[in-house]
Amino acid sequence: MAYVPPHKRHSKDSGAPLPSPERIPPHSKKNPNVNPSNSYAGRSGKIIYAEQAVSRWYAVGLDDHSRLPPSVSLRPISLESIERKIGEKPLILVTTSQLTGDMGVTCTRSPAEIITENVLHDLLSSFENVRSQMQVRSSEEVKPTLVARFGKVLFHGRPFAAQEAMQKGFAAGVRLGHFKRSFYTNIPTPYMEKITSEESPKIGFNFEEEKDVFHVKLSDASRPDATISCKCRVIKEPKKLQMYKIELNQVRHMVADISSLTKNLDLRLMLCSKRILTDLKDDEMQCIQDLIHSAILDPNVKGGLRWALGKTCSRDRFSVVGVWHTIAKTYRTPSLRLKVRHADRFDFRTSTGESTSEVYLKLKRIVSKLQVCEVDMGLISEMLEQELRLIWDHFLNCDHFLG
Repeated sequence: MAYVPPHKRHSKDSGAPLPSPERIPPHSKKNPNVNPSNSYAGRSGKIIYAEQAVSRWYAVGLDDHSRLPPSVSLRPISLESIERKIGEKPLILVTTSQLTGDMGVTCTRSPAEIITENVLHDLLSSFENVRSQMQVRSSEEVKPTLVARFGKVLFHGRPFAAQEAMQKGFAAGVRLGHFKRSFYTNIPTPYMEKITSEESPKIGFNFEEEKDVFHVKLSDASRPDATISCKCRVIKEPKKLQMYKIELNQVRHMVADISSLTKNLDLRLMLCSKRILTDLKDDEMQCIQDLIHSAILDPNVKGGLRWALGKTCSRDRFSVVGVWHTIAKTYRTPSLRLKVRHADRFDFRTSTGESTSEVYLKLKRIVSKLQVCEVDMGLISEMLEQELRLIWDHFLNCDHFLG
């Protein structure tokens, strides 16, 4: 069946939730954090959006008139790491019918089909923006990635106003979509174990590798709107850091947050581009190397690294703003790459740290097909729906997650 963009669809597509369009304004050097309406810029890095970035929220499990069922409500939840950053408790959608699976909602189409219909147009148009970026960037190697993350959509704002939007019923998805939100990805350990030991073998994932990596985050006086990330490994003799890759912040082009009213976990689909620096001058490289080599390995501090007093800056150009220590296991199929990651982070600017466990998928095959000259929309739609069906069946069940 031919693809029909959202603005041309007829009302007979009653099972699809109403989208809430949000355009993220372009960043400027004057205010690099302008309107971060759907995320918080933490974890030792700034969240960067492309000029035409699109961010939307959907709910799967609405009734035939795109209304939230009576069993669904918004509830504040205590998350120390979030409250410390934004100063208030976030809100999550909860339902009294998740355990029974009886939402009182009838829908003739599958969740994978509904999500594909809502996301496809944004994915195709956003990838055209990525393609343009790849053509004009001469000093950076640009690599696009389509990622599926698992966790919980968090809403931020006054609980009374949020609940009032819920009680309006009709088109509640549009109203809630305009609330500030973020995506919480810290997954319980039993869920991670289930994914690696039970679900991934069922799907056909094969273990690929395990990596132990330090990510040293640097600010650059010549790039005030960016953060440099230096990927490093530990060499044994002598025991110190060895840098092997330098990247800039990821640029987000599309973010689709999907709240599932029948599952324990929500889904974020994100199209972003990774920017690898390839033309640093010798003196710039030396400044960065000096900072890396002066790091002291210390398992007793957050992030696993520390610097002697006065050693976190280099020639008034680069300075350390954060560090991540990640241990990640990778599994793969011909079309997907699964990452199960433990991350220990420390932000030097706020003197705060956190440890998280995360699971996410990279949709490699779809990105590969999007990079061809003539994109087959029907094929992309079919592949996306297939991957979403797999995600829905295997990755969104987690007992007692923020419930």
